[in-house]
Amino acid sequence: MTVLPIRVVGDPVLHAPTVPLPGGDRPELTDATRQLIADMVDTLRESRGVGLSANQIGSSARIFVYDCPEGVERTERRRGVVVNPVMVGSEAPTEPPDEDRDQEGCLSVPGFMFPIARSDWARVRGFDGDGRPVVVEGRSVFARMLQHEMAHLDGILYVDQLVEPYATVANQALKALATSGWAKPWTPGVDPHPFAPS
Repeated sequence: MTVLPIRVVGDPVLHAPTVPLPGGDRPELTDATRQLIADMVDTLRESRGVGLSANQIGSSARIFVYDCPEGVERTERRRGVVVNPVMVGSEAPTEPPDEDRDQEGCLSVPGFMFPIARSDWARVRGFDGDGRPVVVEGRSVFARMLQHEMAHLDGILYVDQLVEPYATVANQALKALATSGWAKPWTPGVDPHPFAPS
């Protein structure tokens, strides 16, 4: 098992759009790419997150992995990888974020959660870990994860998308983050977990 450090807000790699793997209709999955995917799965599992994009561990590859609950009870989980993903469907949110229902966190913004409005449905197409075409779609928390990871791959953190008054609060929190010791990569299973109850 290989667990890699997760990059934190402020790291330039998080703000650079990722690059699709070459190959067009059939991306080239080299041994190095397969190892990257395996390392991402290990890192996500150890982090206890629901999704992880390649740029969060310093790679510019357009890949994300997920291990996300689904359904009203959130007792079912869906796991997988999407290579060269493209968002092909989602509904624009029609209401402002709800402070209780729409809380979202990010492994690259350690220890903080802020409300952000997301579509309740999303669909992404791309390729699986064997290079076969795949379409992944879902509602609720799964749709939120898809939108969150797709933004990551475009170089956008969820805190960059917040509306007022949350944007101002997030700005202040991120300044505090820079002085709190979390302004550097953290390694799940090695460093204290930023979302663990204190």
